[in-house]
Amino acid sequence: MTSDYNLSQGQLVSKTVTLPRLNRLSPSLESTALKIMEESGELAQAIGKLRGLSGERQRLQEEEAMQMVARELVDVAQTAVTMMFVLEEQYGIDLETILKEHLTKLRQKGYCD
Repeated sequence: MTSDYNLSQGQLVSKTVTLPRLNRLSPSLESTALKIMEESGELAQAIGKLRGLSGERQRLQEEEAMQMVARELVDVAQTAVTMMFVLEEQYGIDLETILKEHLTKLRQKGYCD
């Protein structure tokens, strides 16, 4: 993972995460979407363990819970990247164009420079 900082203001301006194409899998659009939901549920459960929410009986110390949240978040990200590979390889979607459009939208809404 790499981070870019605005040196003049000491602010984080971007973070780059590289995740691999998984091999020995044959994911479909449907199976990958279901996996994203599963991993998102595990992320929500990790947050619930910190806050004692949604019937979670086990409350974790903040440091332990944040480690769990981070691990589950990476699982969500990996599954999302897997779905991007599925869209490119099985459906011919040009994700470079989609990502450029996404960044333009974020800039237009004032979310980033």
